[in-house]
Amino acid sequence: MSTVITVENLGKRYTLHHKQREQYTALRDVIANSVKRFGKKILSPFTPYSSPFAASQEDFWALKDVSFEVKQGDRIGIIGRNGAGKSTLLKILSRITEPTTGSVRIRGRVASLLEVGTGFHPELTGRENIFLNGAILGMSRVEIKKKFDEIVDFAEIEKFLDTPVKRYSSGMYVRLAFAVAAHLEPEILIVDEVLAVGDAQFQKKCLGKMEDVSNREGRTVLFVSHNMAAVQQLCQRGIVLANGAIVEDVHIDQAIKTYTSGVKSTAGSEWLSDHYTQPLNRYFSLYRLAITDEFGTSLSMPVRNDIDHYVTVEFDQKKVDISFQIGFAVYDSHNTLIFWSFNTDMSEDSWPRIILGYNALRISLPKNLLNEGAYRIVLLAACYHREWILRPDDDNPSIDFEIHGGLSRSPYWYEKRRGIFAPVLCWQAVTKG
Repeated sequence: MSTVITVENLGKRYTLHHKQREQYTALRDVIANSVKRFGKKILSPFTPYSSPFAASQEDFWALKDVSFEVKQGDRIGIIGRNGAGKSTLLKILSRITEPTTGSVRIRGRVASLLEVGTGFHPELTGRENIFLNGAILGMSRVEIKKKFDEIVDFAEIEKFLDTPVKRYSSGMYVRLAFAVAAHLEPEILIVDEVLAVGDAQFQKKCLGKMEDVSNREGRTVLFVSHNMAAVQQLCQRGIVLANGAIVEDVHIDQAIKTYTSGVKSTAGSEWLSDHYTQPLNRYFSLYRLAITDEFGTSLSMPVRNDIDHYVTVEFDQKKVDISFQIGFAVYDSHNTLIFWSFNTDMSEDSWPRIILGYNALRISLPKNLLNEGAYRIVLLAACYHREWILRPDDDNPSIDFEIHGGLSRSPYWYEKRRGIFAPVLCWQAVTKG
């Protein structure tokens, strides 16, 4: 197959500006200097005012010496931790920003879905934005009309088609944006983590569509996601980025293995703050996140599946808000989300009270549920329906834990069982009576 993207020695440099505190000039020094200068008949007796802040700057390379080729019809997952350079690479490929060094050659029409609302005019309606995006992609009005009904059906926004998109929710934005990008026949489709905004059903629909346009229509897909299950389902090849450079460019299974092993190695079974009073945000400072016993003592790994073990969170609350909630997400070794939990899961009268200052919350992880294997717990926090404080897929405080043994008392189940879960369910015989 022909090469549609060639990237050679690509680099992107940003200049970071810092301000460093300088020492003020003391009043006695100003007076002494004035006297000296007056004696020397200097017209201006005062030294020029110097700012207490001195600007300094440094170069930051978001990408450095990145080279690879993409063939027509390839489905490539670009994976790496936050700050690895994934979004910068996609912005260069989408011609949103220019590289500092190196070159990119692209053959074919590119459609990008990088951020919620990218390419949409907020004052225009959904209908008008479909035609606007089509025109940007170089399509005629007749071509766009042929695809119009398919786009609307896929996005499921017919009722809001003539509403300005500034009134759309983030999920509606993404549904329409993806439908436009996928149906207006680009040769190359670039999709960033933005799909995570949509619900699970729509994400599945999008993955199916990307697979379809690649397999049946021979279009190229570049996909960025922290959801390794989605990446593994869609992509054949993986490019792993770290610190702006390519670590591996291999089959997707090996790429995921490299990425997840790197993620795992950055956390331990207990997270302790180095500076208790240093806020991670304006709401709270985390002191401790750990897998513990009922007395709060950290457990050594691995733990048996049939013993009590808890997630313990200790933090210093800076601001009390009625909508504040804190919780965690559990991921498996492939970075697939297993479940998440918040302190607001139960009925409202059962919520643990969060007060200003020190708080300690504990939740029991279900026994006889998770299978043997390695897992990661990532801290989450939000103000319900208002804002994420620590959102999923960010580099939040996290811990690793491992389950081994204790799956069942049955003599038939002494090793890891198939599947994510390994619940012990009670079977009963029902007699006719």
